[in-house]
Amino acid sequence: MTADNRFADASKDLGYDFSGELKIGGNCSPVVQDGKQLFISGQIPRMGDEVLFVGAVGDGINLASAKKAAAVCVMRALALIQRAIGSLASIQCVSRMTVYVRSAPSFTQQSEVADGASDTLAKVLGSIGMHSRTSVGVLQLPKGAAVEVDLIVSIK
Repeated sequence: MTADNRFADASKDLGYDFSGELKIGGNCSPVVQDGKQLFISGQIPRMGDEVLFVGAVGDGINLASAKKAAAVCVMRALALIQRAIGSLASIQCVSRMTVYVRSAPSFTQQSEVADGASDTLAKVLGSIGMHSRTSVGVLQLPKGAAVEVDLIVSIK
């Protein structure tokens, strides 16, 4: 099974369709290619005009929902990569992922939230999806989103 097929399966498992328009906020490019590297702008869990998970994790958003939000974010990033280079099979490796978690003051499980994105990368890309990662708790994210994810990938 190809990475593109696993992406389609992961979309179904999450219950979201990533084939439509992926709205991007701000005056920036969602994907910038520099040689064999792709830099993917921060993705929030947005489908169409709706941000799916709004609020602070640990205060209104529980860990399971935050992990799902992180998975949606990374699926958006993968959809953007797929559109930019034609197929996820062209990914050589995921070099870096940063996960920003809008956290309640007492919330300390940012790493566990980031696992939602990491597990999704592993499911879709297999060993190629293994990456370095930073997870950071923040006060606020665009549109009130609970999670934001950005990626750096190398392509063949």
